[in-house]
Amino acid sequence: VPKNMALNLNPAKKAFVILGKTMFAVLETMIFALIPKPHKNIAGEIVLITGSGSGLGRLLALKFASLGCVLVLWDVNKEGNEETCKIVKEAGAKRVYTYICDCSQKEEVYKVADQTYKAFLPAMITNNHGHLVCISSAGGLVGINGLADYCASKFAALGFAESVSLELFAQNKKGIKTTIVCPFLINTGMFDGCTTGCPLLLSILEPEYAARKIVEAILQEKAFLYMPKIIYFLMFLK
Repeated sequence: VPKNMALNLNPAKKAFVILGKTMFAVLETMIFALIPKPHKNIAGEIVLITGSGSGLGRLLALKFASLGCVLVLWDVNKEGNEETCKIVKEAGAKRVYTYICDCSQKEEVYKVADQTYKAFLPAMITNNHGHLVCISSAGGLVGINGLADYCASKFAALGFAESVSLELFAQNKKGIKTTIVCPFLINTGMFDGCTTGCPLLLSILEPEYAARKIVEAILQEKAFLYMPKIIYFLMFLK
């Protein structure tokens, strides 16, 4: 084959590979939409939950406690975090560790346990094992009137998590999973007074439902979780 012809074949070959992988991904998604993906076993795994002193963080701690995980609970509110610790122990958790930590302060995060994406990743990469979960928001997908600062932070969280996911993929670290969660407003108190213009399609989520769907997405190793499901369609339209 002439050299110039071989060069012309390379882009075509890449295009066919991308098309094939896309078709496979679509087929896989359709199959798992009909047949639930099996859950992985995470008993004995260490689960670090930030903001565990109340709301969604507390509910996630309870869910992971029931799965036999070792819990590491971080919150700036000592009383709330200790209450979560008591609740999860009563629910059957055997090993629970609580720390006071303001995750907005970098120095404090490293002082507590060196456990951020930056501190976790080297060990995860060495062992090719772990699961990174980013709780972003529907506000990290679409800008929302009156919530510019909130949306900006959620866009940043999503972009960072997605970039880390792609970097791990490029390094062939298939043992490290990532899940990015983008829920609509959750009724945890943060959005008291907020309403939705179309409650039938975009309803405010109940914390228990959100926690259950997040844990399910982690156990099924989903790359993305949007809640409610209408957001998948809205993102397709966007």
